[in-house]
Amino acid sequence: MLRYIVRRVLESVPTLLLIVTLAFALLHTAPGGPFSADKPLLPEIRHNIEARYHLDEPLWRQYLRYMGDLAHGDLGPSFQYRNTSVNQIIATGFPVDVSVGLSAIALALLVGIPIGLNAAWRRNTLWDRVPMALAVAGISLPVFVIAPLLVLVFAVKLHWLPAGGWIAGSPSHLLLPVLALALPYIAYVARIVRGSALEVLSSGYIRTARAKGLSTARILLRHTLRPSLAPVVSFLGPTTAGVITISIVVETVFGLPGIGRFFVTGALNRDYTLVLGITILYGALIILFNLLADLCYAWIDPRVRLE
Repeated sequence: MLRYIVRRVLESVPTLLLIVTLAFALLHTAPGGPFSADKPLLPEIRHNIEARYHLDEPLWRQYLRYMGDLAHGDLGPSFQYRNTSVNQIIATGFPVDVSVGLSAIALALLVGIPIGLNAAWRRNTLWDRVPMALAVAGISLPVFVIAPLLVLVFAVKLHWLPAGGWIAGSPSHLLLPVLALALPYIAYVARIVRGSALEVLSSGYIRTARAKGLSTARILLRHTLRPSLAPVVSFLGPTTAGVITISIVVETVFGLPGIGRFFVTGALNRDYTLVLGITILYGALIILFNLLADLCYAWIDPRVRLE
């Protein structure tokens, strides 16, 4: 197991290197620059600013300089947020994204898995058709519709929860963003679990368990649940990374100080180092969660051998 993990980590280094190289090339070849949107500057002032950030150097030298800083864990200074490094921006916003994103994934699993199992067990009944119809609706509704509706109902009409803002450790400020993010994934997980559980329930050992008179709870929890989770694990690998980084819509609606809004602002303002830093973080998260998904396969299915 340890050899497998070490090998996967080493294999991820060229992948991250390719991501950084492509992102660096695309950003620097795009029209405009970090200071193009500002008011016109005197040539001397522009030259001094570009020299300060080494933008007056050839592109290959900028790339080598950036890779050297990256090897030491330095993501560089932000071009738009003066006197602020990309490391500081990520350190400020990433804990917020982790809190909301992981809570949303946990809620999606806690609600979606039981719904999917129950729908598979009661196939072609109201317990199956109604939840699956709601799941289709949940998948179809985008987050930019769900989030304002939740604010309208629970904050504006009922006054149960705050409409936005962020206070670390406050459940009331966490609930609405988590719910807005989790609802589509509850629908995805429920449908995936239902489809997988239907295949498991038609297998021979489940028919044997029924013939022996085992209870429904024991059949579902001990014999059906575990093999039904393999497709969910595959789905959650890249999905968790995307949920943790959170969409700009959720951050905008609820006023969350996450890194999603910094990414969009940085892309619009050609803040090269900020966009590269968040891109590297996102790529590393995808690699990490795909590795965790592969490790979970060995637990779910003993026939899987990672070595």
